[in-house]
Amino acid sequence: MPNSARDRLIVALDLPSVTAAEQMVAKLSEAVSFYKIGYELVLAGGLPLAADLVRAGKKVFLDLKLHDIAHTVARATERAAALGATFLTVHAYPQTMRAAVEGRGGSLKLLAVTVLTSWDESDLKEAGYAGPLRDLVLRRAEQAKAIGIDGLVASATEAADLRRKVGRSLVLVTPGIRPAAGAAGDQKRVVTPAAAIAAGVDYLVVGRPILGAADPKAAARAIVAEIESAMT
Repeated sequence: MPNSARDRLIVALDLPSVTAAEQMVAKLSEAVSFYKIGYELVLAGGLPLAADLVRAGKKVFLDLKLHDIAHTVARATERAAALGATFLTVHAYPQTMRAAVEGRGGSLKLLAVTVLTSWDESDLKEAGYAGPLRDLVLRRAEQAKAIGIDGLVASATEAADLRRKVGRSLVLVTPGIRPAAGAAGDQKRVVTPAAAIAAGVDYLVVGRPILGAADPKAAARAIVAEIESAMT
């Protein structure tokens, strides 16, 4: 469990260039201690930025959602650990999770992505999955726990069910967080920061409501304040 409300906020640096990401980090300064770097920024050359953030005392969440042959996943996980990342995502398929656990090292914690928060029941059906979305999330959570994964990425709408299923043994990280007045964007299973904390979420991933704000630092501080209020 993170120690403070500020440490529970992860800002998603979903930006098109390293320069833009560096500028955002400078704007946010001490208001944020944890950043997520995903595909867009990695493909724009963002891995050295991840190392720079770690050296500057920040925490880094590499959101790469690994899913490949076991050897590749294990080696990629080793590289993420060598960068000093705190979190790394893998898709919650048993073979992929086992390979990531094999490659895990240092202080790296593995997060299994159950079902993307941009998906709903109709998306699962189109992809060929039978049965309710909730059942798939819970089944993957049980598998992740048994395999030795450290945490889960899931919608806060499933957090209470997940806590009942796996207890406090796994960290819960939730994207799709939107302040009460914020737009959902392309997310389909969204909640407010306060509702996520009340449901048992440990870390909240927030991107556009902060990145697109006129004053990103003020937006981040407002979300931290909402988290802190929900913790009391």
